[in-house]
Amino acid sequence: MTTTEKEIDYSQYPYVDKGLEGIVAFSSRKSLIDGAKGELYYAGYDIDSLARHSTFEEVCFLLWNERLPNKAELHELNEKLRSERDLPEVVLNYLKSVNKDSEPMAVLRTATSMLADEDPESADTSSEASLRKAIRLTAKLPAIIAGFDRSRNGKEILSPLKKNSIAFDFLYMLNGEEPGENAERTMDVLLITHAEHGMNASTFTCRSICATMSDIHSAVTGAIGSLKGPLHGGANTAVMNMLKELDKDTDIVAFIKGKLERKEKIMGFGHRVYKTYDPRAKFLRTMAKDLASEVDMEYLYEWSESIVKVMKEEKNIDPNVDFFSATVYYSMGIQPDLYTTIFSMARVSGWTAHYLEQLSKNRLIRPRVLYLGNENLEYVPIDER
Repeated sequence: MTTTEKEIDYSQYPYVDKGLEGIVAFSSRKSLIDGAKGELYYAGYDIDSLARHSTFEEVCFLLWNERLPNKAELHELNEKLRSERDLPEVVLNYLKSVNKDSEPMAVLRTATSMLADEDPESADTSSEASLRKAIRLTAKLPAIIAGFDRSRNGKEILSPLKKNSIAFDFLYMLNGEEPGENAERTMDVLLITHAEHGMNASTFTCRSICATMSDIHSAVTGAIGSLKGPLHGGANTAVMNMLKELDKDTDIVAFIKGKLERKEKIMGFGHRVYKTYDPRAKFLRTMAKDLASEVDMEYLYEWSESIVKVMKEEKNIDPNVDFFSATVYYSMGIQPDLYTTIFSMARVSGWTAHYLEQLSKNRLIRPRVLYLGNENLEYVPIDER
């Protein structure tokens, strides 16, 4: 018997081979996305409100505990995060010895996996131990990213100052000088807006690994591997690389229309979930304008606004979070190939929150597959083939 596509009733499988679009795989209390309205909530709190008033550390607590902390709880979490920022010697040695031309996301993936070997609770999958490891991972990923960037540029890897916010210490370890209040706040907001976003590919990967009762280091390493793929992470890097190819005299409208006529994809626009303006992009749009003006890069913001106008007129699609974050990162002096690692540095809070949630009501993830191949074929000896 041979199974052909004509014999399959696809009305029984409405989402086959469509990337699980529309399929509800989990229930969660971590975030809510309303794509039609362009709304995003973290555990009940609107992203715009959090970006304006909260801190990344407070958002971490919110995602892990599904409520905002009081002053004592936030102080305790900050102290724990600061105390865990140092990297093990073996990871530092890896950052110093790895090929300087390595892709930053590949280095982050490997170094994150190495952290498990130095964690005394690495094999403990209890919720209590997993939360402690979530704090360690959130504290250490910034040091890995900054350490590799300095090492590949022939600079000394700096130890964390262990004061102020994650954003503050990251910028210090990256640039070698303490950031000003505006730079720290800008980085903090970037981390908040990238912290969590429903059942995206990397979060699904993280929960799938957790569902086997594997450890949190494995789950986060797998999530980083998923985010490394250009269809998930990397859009803001592509946006910046496109803009860097231009000069100040470029007719940006003609440039973008030319790419559209050649059916080339313009990165940073459209979203699998949002059917309107990405709520995360709204606040970043203002930040991009202010920061570009501050560092005498107004042309970047002006280009961005022109591209937004063309894309709306020609394709009726709006920018996503990656589009304006590219300008913000570049205006802060951060190289484009680090953008996805910073995405990871923020999203580790969401990944670990989903790991903890999966752990609390775990069931092994085992979807079915629709077989399209032949059946009952007769084996033919190799000499007769």
